[in-house]
Amino acid sequence: MAAPIGNFEKSNRLRPLAHRLIPGGAHTYAKGDDQYPVLSPGFIARGLGSHVWDVDGNEYIEYGMGNRSVGLGHAYGPVLEAATRQLQLGCNFTRPASIEVECAETFLATIPGAEMVKFCKDGSDATSGAVRLARAVTGRDIIARCADHPFFSTDDWFIGDTEMNAGIPAAVRNLTVDFRYDDLESVRLLFNRYPGKIAALILEPSRGDDPKNNFLHAVRDICHKNGALVILDEMITGFRWHAGGAQQLYDIQPDFSCFGKALGNGFSISALAGKREYMKLGGLEQTGSPRVFLLSTTHGAETHAMAASIATMRIYQDEPVIDHLYRQGEALRAGIEQVVSRLGLAEFFQVTGRSCCLTYATRDQNKSQSQAFRTLFLQETIKRGVLMPSLVVSYTHSDEDVARTIEAVDGSLGVYKQALENGVENYLVGRPSDVVFRRFNKSPAPVRERELATYD
Repeated sequence: MAAPIGNFEKSNRLRPLAHRLIPGGAHTYAKGDDQYPVLSPGFIARGLGSHVWDVDGNEYIEYGMGNRSVGLGHAYGPVLEAATRQLQLGCNFTRPASIEVECAETFLATIPGAEMVKFCKDGSDATSGAVRLARAVTGRDIIARCADHPFFSTDDWFIGDTEMNAGIPAAVRNLTVDFRYDDLESVRLLFNRYPGKIAALILEPSRGDDPKNNFLHAVRDICHKNGALVILDEMITGFRWHAGGAQQLYDIQPDFSCFGKALGNGFSISALAGKREYMKLGGLEQTGSPRVFLLSTTHGAETHAMAASIATMRIYQDEPVIDHLYRQGEALRAGIEQVVSRLGLAEFFQVTGRSCCLTYATRDQNKSQSQAFRTLFLQETIKRGVLMPSLVVSYTHSDEDVARTIEAVDGSLGVYKQALENGVENYLVGRPSDVVFRRFNKSPAPVRERELATYD
């Protein structure tokens, strides 16, 4: 293992400037300073494959992979080449580009259950487009969302149902209701409570474990029996669970599905797909029903992002990407669980999720979920050259990467064990990280110069 990482001089100079210019200091809440230890890279300069380098020149094996948007690896050659070739021809025109048709054909061949597709730039646009269309189709207002799935959109219909609902009218907040994953009774109760008022249910096909007792199929049947539609959010499961999405793995055809993240290997592209009978309401050929303003974005069909997406989808079709994600994830899980067992930490640290999309749980002395211990674990793995807010692998994570990561986790969990015995405050530099969805910010505790100076 290389020498411990502890120099964040350039990052620390940039942080106050970023917070002065950008609310939150970043354009994605999950990338904010409050999600990481004080001793962490504030800014990434470049990435290649499974590795990234921060602005101070520190190198890390990375497992966030752009919040799961980079499935093949950073700066992946064939994708970059396809995007560069297209970009040299121009990226945005007054009329559609022919590549839009090619991208749609490639997508619909990749996701067999979809009949039409509309592209946009991020997941929020896609899910909100699905919500709007479901309301138009059904003439109903209420949207039911799975309370066990943490994020669906930046738009009011979802954010109004979180702790950060400031600025969203109560009338909008009241139009979103919750149900639980793998809990059919909670779904039935909603339809009994709001008869004839629910337009659609939105959920991820899975957060890790497979659905029990044909849950997805049963939800679809209940919805259709009650005149509601089903929206599957495949932002995470798409291009990880299966090349054709979790819907193909589980043999379920939703009314609408939403894809993004790994669809373009980090390039900004997302998709709303669905049944033709509904999707055509956002088109030009339907008659006898009101037009639906489905999706219309100036940058939704940027040609270089579509070229990147086509190249990405073809790689998933032609190469064993999914098999590699599962294999490396399984190796990581096995190696880390062996370390956990040897250190006697099974009740305090757990690897969770599906092998292709792992995460972990950190617990304190009382076996309760702990942000302080999560922050300590991040601090110690960063120190050892691994950046792992999750354990999400890519096609470029090698056997050597996995071995080095397990070694870093071994050392980090050794510190974790000492913190359980002696108090986490004696090992963590600065404040703990925090959850994104919280009603109020805490007053930041200053980090003493002595703490920074003595960290080695």
